[in-house]
Amino acid sequence: MTDLDLARDFYAQQLGCATGRESSRWIDFDFFGHQLVTHLVDAADHPSVATNKVSDHEVPASHFGIILPWAEYELLLTELTGRRVTFVIEHHVRFPGRPGEQATFFLQDPSSNYLEFKAFRSIDMLFAKDVEQY
Repeated sequence: MTDLDLARDFYAQQLGCATGRESSRWIDFDFFGHQLVTHLVDAADHPSVATNKVSDHEVPASHFGIILPWAEYELLLTELTGRRVTFVIEHHVRFPGRPGEQATFFLQDPSSNYLEFKAFRSIDMLFAKDVEQY
């Protein structure tokens, strides 16, 4: 992170993540049940982001994300849309009606880190290798 105050606003206020331990150089967040540690770095040391084409979207090659149950995903999407959060990639559903059906959207935090939020109709498809099911 290049600014911890902006990180706190984005993760705690906009996404609703509780904070944990912190110092003047880092903050722990409860990122949907997972620990996310945001360390302060100089802007010059922050990595640049390339993209890859996935289902007609330019997906940031360097990103991290969270898998949510479908209902929690929809609730978060509704809350973020209501707050007029800017989406890097708008909500869309991939493989509708197929076993690998999944919903996804991307956000960017204040330090240009990209986050993917995703839900699967069937969580069993998360690591499925059989692409015929998609």
